[in-house]
Amino acid sequence: MGRDDHQQAAPRHVRAAVLTISDTRTPDNDTSGDYLRHQLTAGGHQLSGSALVKDDATLIRPAILRLMVDAQVLITSGGTGITGRDVTIPVVESLITKPMPGFGELFRMLSYQEVRGAAMLSRAVGGLAGHTLIFALPGSLNAVQTAWEGLLRDELGHLVYEMTRHGQH
Repeated sequence: MGRDDHQQAAPRHVRAAVLTISDTRTPDNDTSGDYLRHQLTAGGHQLSGSALVKDDATLIRPAILRLMVDAQVLITSGGTGITGRDVTIPVVESLITKPMPGFGELFRMLSYQEVRGAAMLSRAVGGLAGHTLIFALPGSLNAVQTAWEGLLRDELGHLVYEMTRHGQH
């Protein structure tokens, strides 16, 4: 089976959750989280959960684990940079059992076209954690739009298909 066959066999709708990680965002100004929730539901996907937590590993890890229970895909936004407060990536990497390095590589390639060398500051990652695909994105709306439109939107069903087709659950 080729990619086209996989796309045909893939589910059209998946269960997805969104986690915003930020010390400054609130439910009133969470533009990146709002964008992801809107795009997922507009695409016919089921929003299985959503949360907003501070950039603190002791809050991020339990929020991820809680959202993973019902989600096939979890998209996080925020905390992927290199500042002292950016702790999302170590938490996400500690949960990933099958990394997908191509996700981060492609995200930075797409970002480079928009922000040039500043793209190297992103530590965006993706991979499989148990029965959930996790994608950790930067917090800016532009970065989230880049990842959604350039990588995730058209591949969610295919990714879930690949995750489940050989009894991964």
